[in-house]
Order: sequence, then structure tokens, then C-alpha cells
Amino acid sequence: MFRVILPSFLFYVQAAAHIGSAAIQARRGRLSNERLVEGSHALRRSLESVGVRFEVSGVEGVDWGGGPYVFAANHMSALETQILPSVLSPAGPCTFVVKASLMRYPVFGPVLKAFDPIVVERVDAKADLRQVLLEGGRRLADGKSVIVFPQAHRTEAFDRKGFNSIGVRLARSAGVPVVPIALHTTAWSQGRWVSDIGWIRPIRPARFAIGTPVPVGTDSREAQEQVLTFIESRLADWSPTVSPTG
Repeated sequence: MFRVILPSFLFYVQAAAHIGSAAIQARRGRLSNERLVEGSHALRRSLESVGVRFEVSGVEGVDWGGGPYVFAANHMSALETQILPSVLSPAGPCTFVVKASLMRYPVFGPVLKAFDPIVVERVDAKADLRQVLLEGGRRLADGKSVIVFPQAHRTEAFDRKGFNSIGVRLARSAGVPVVPIALHTTAWSQGRWVSDIGWIRPIRPARFAIGTPVPVGTDSREAQEQVLTFIESRLADWSPTVSPTG
């Protein structure tokens, strides 16, 4: 147990300082996208300082100057929301599709707001889709890539039936490619009482695999299948305990 208590304590002390400073800047209107990315790099260094090892692949397969892109990723933990801005920084400015409840967090909410996210309520699926296509299209037209987690909830097991096509549909509507991202981030486990505050487990590497951009034609089903197949295959390679289902 000591092997997770000490790393967790040391990391959250550093994280509180980084996020607290960013929240102060956000309230003062001084939190730019560049500073957000710097903060993401700082949190990654904090995780590395307590023993978390990062494995990132596929960066060389993306024409970073060819964006903006829609990035569609599976969702396991709070780690990817904090670290993806640094991993994807070569793509330029990025934002997220997020649920409205996150915007009400007292400290993290103002920081997240600085990303200019696309906010959905998760009550009416059709209304959420309209919001994503409209606001996501605007962000993409302005040259800002959009990160989407099409799963309804964070989960270690990947079920393609629960991975909706909202990322592919946004890419098709905006006329940009979709880039699949497979990730395995149980190094930052979910908390029992607060989901974003769980144990940091350095024995587990944090893995990110970025696929090549997938053009979305008139039939988005083929693009969705490519996204699903990429994520499934990487997860199967990484861990037999995180196998695709469905």
C-alpha cells in the first residue's frame, strides 16, 4: 500500500499547486491555450517524478500541419484529460467536448472553461449532437482541434457498443479527418468518493497510441469502424485484462 500512498501524496501536492495557479490565472482572464498546454506538460512531469512511465506512439504518423482534427479516444481515467493537451500540442490549439457538470467544479471548472470547450448536458442525446456539430464546427473552422471521448462513462473495459459515432459525425460535418487515440491510463485510478482523486499507481505505465488520420466520406460507418478497430487492437496488445467486448 505504501507504494501507492507516497506517490499519490507527492503527486497531488504538485497537482494542487499547478491547478490552483491555473485557476487563479483563469479568474483573472490570463489563462491562454499556451499556458494550458504548459500546465499539461507540468502535470506530466509531476507524474513522471513519482514513477509513472509514459509510452506514446504514433506521433510520427500524423501530419500535424494538416489539421485541425477531431481526436476520438477511449476514456479510462482523469489522466488523459490532464495529459492529452501536452501529447497533442503539435496539432496546435485543442479543446474538449465535456459534460456540463465538470464546468461547475470549484477549481477545475474555471481552468476547463479557458479551453473554450463544447459543453453538453448528457440529458438529451439529440440536443447534445446538435450542440457538438454546431459548436465543434465553429472551433474547427477557427483552426482548433476537438478531443472527443465518445463513451458515456470512464471504463477500463472497451465495449464498441458504448463508443458512439459523435467524433466521426463531427469530423464529417466539418470536413476534417478523425484521428483515433487508444489509451490505457489506469496509472491514475478512479477515486472511491471523488472519481478524479484516486490512487497513483506507478507500476502501471500510461500508454497513448495515436492512429493515422481517417478521412470521413459520405458514409461515416467505415470511418467509425476504422476508429473502433484501431482502439480495440491497441488495447488488446497492451493488456489481456482490458480486452474488447461486443
